Amino acid sequence: MGRFYTNIDWGQNGKKPELKKESMRRIYQYFVPYWKLLFGVIACILVAAGLGLLQPLFIKWIIDLAIPESDLWLLNWLVIAMVVAAILQGLVGVMQTYLNSRIGQGVMFDIRNGMYRHLHRMSIRFFTSTKTGDIMSRVNNDVNGLQQVVTDTIAQSLNNILISVTTLVTMFLLDWRLALMSLVLLPLFILPTRKVGKLNYEARKNTQVRMSELSSLMQETLSVSGALLVKAFVRQEDETRKFEGINRELMRLQIRQSMIGRWFFMFVGVISTAGPAIIYWYGGHLVVGESMTLGTVIAFTAFLSRLYGPVAALANIQVNIIGSVALFERLFEYLDLPLEIVEKRDAIKLDQVNGRVTFDRVSFRYQDGRDVLQDLSFAIEPGQVVALVGPSGSGKTTVSNLIPRLYDPSDGRVLLDGHDLRDLNLKSLGEQIGMVTQETFLFHATIRDNLRYGKPDATDEEVVAAAKAAYIHDLITSLPEGYDTIVGERGHKLSGGEKQRMAIARVILKEPKILILDEATSALDSHSEHLIQQALEELMSNESRTSLVIAHRLSTILAADQILVLEAGRLIEAGRHEELLERDGMYASLYRKQFEAEQGSSDPNGIE
Repeated sequence: MGRFYTNIDWGQNGKKPELKKESMRRIYQYFVPYWKLLFGVIACILVAAGLGLLQPLFIKWIIDLAIPESDLWLLNWLVIAMVVAAILQGLVGVMQTYLNSRIGQGVMFDIRNGMYRHLHRMSIRFFTSTKTGDIMSRVNNDVNGLQQVVTDTIAQSLNNILISVTTLVTMFLLDWRLALMSLVLLPLFILPTRKVGKLNYEARKNTQVRMSELSSLMQETLSVSGALLVKAFVRQEDETRKFEGINRELMRLQIRQSMIGRWFFMFVGVISTAGPAIIYWYGGHLVVGESMTLGTVIAFTAFLSRLYGPVAALANIQVNIIGSVALFERLFEYLDLPLEIVEKRDAIKLDQVNGRVTFDRVSFRYQDGRDVLQDLSFAIEPGQVVALVGPSGSGKTTVSNLIPRLYDPSDGRVLLDGHDLRDLNLKSLGEQIGMVTQETFLFHATIRDNLRYGKPDATDEEVVAAAKAAYIHDLITSLPEGYDTIVGERGHKLSGGEKQRMAIARVILKEPKILILDEATSALDSHSEHLIQQALEELMSNESRTSLVIAHRLSTILAADQILVLEAGRLIEAGRHEELLERDGMYASLYRKQFEAEQGSSDPNGIE
């Protein structure tokens, strides 16, 4: 799955892109809610097309009727009618632009919401296998790229069809000879336009890919953690060169995209001038021969400007549509990513929870086939504090991730109060669980907002009480803005210990029935660890709360009701601290080594 997540192809294999019926059907579904607005757009196009036909006819009537017959009354009214028609056409154009924009923004709004909702339903595996920058690029750049598709391509296609048809019909009604002469030059527009359109499609496609790469690089190196890493290893120049390389390629593609067809469009300009010239030449002969009026010739030249542009655009319509579909398909690839964590239709909603957690012969493996847990069975009784111990890579964090159903086991079952987690309502399950991990995440928001994240309706009194219980209240009140202090990106303005106590306060405020602590005191100084240990004791003191503690420092779990020792995904020991020391197995060995490292003594019983 990781390969699929990170290497989604966008047609770079050189094959000619094709329209897929399934893709067209799905795209159509996005426009169904806006069918009334679409009819409004069509009405505007019809009215604008009709008003556009009047201008050349007004010119013909002024030249052929009003001026030759010295009819000033008719001249005045024709001029007024030209101005009124232009005003009406402009107003209709404004309305059409609004309706186009409303449809386009509505479709993009729906797609963004759908993408964001779907991404939040993905398992953690997806986020560990996919660059954040690539996700951001899909949601932002690709969706923004649809604006031209949904606001211009569709409306302009309808507009060009109507203008071309109505203009041709009117031209033939005026004079079939000049109409046929006008059609002679159309192939010179159509054939090169298709070639230019395909080249432009390829350039646009490659540009999107490079923009995605640039977004990924910026997200990684300009985040707080990334910037610190770059500075710590003095890699600024290397990262800048990498950025410049991708940025240069992006610049080259965008220049190429802007230059594609410049020679062709110069040629189009020549043809656009030559067309009226031919009409003047041929029509002039007819006027001299008195078989055509001068007004008809001038009207024809005006009609040509309305004909050539729309016909050239229509010749490229297939390429435009294929390019539009390509953008949709990039988004569909994300929307079609399979969901690993799926809620059943008849999922059980949890109301009262006792907190008994059971692992029944659970095995878990990643998609590369590597086993993390193997036939693991144990039970945590309601109100117990159970610690997970073991060397790095033994599967401790995986166990903690299975309980809130961030992953599903490959084999076996994880049960809560006798219910398989796969049978439970995901929201009600999540509401019963609180997690404090070693890597605390805080939003770029106020301390108050971060604490309330687990309980948005918490009162100020409840927030303060939780902060006091986590031994963080005094620090918060010492800050100039107190609880309204902005913590910075990922809480960077706070120390590691302060962030951990913030996380503990956040969980205290949530009041979960099941508490998971994943190395919450790891890599902290002794003062911070002492404060956090006090906060954790406060948090775990609730006798009705089930607690699972993954301990890096074994001195923090001496009072646990049960200690589970894992090795290579298997449960090899279980019991209380004193019992495990007496067995003199892996736990006793780990404990002695850690005690000697921390205290410089070989007496493990010296730790209080």
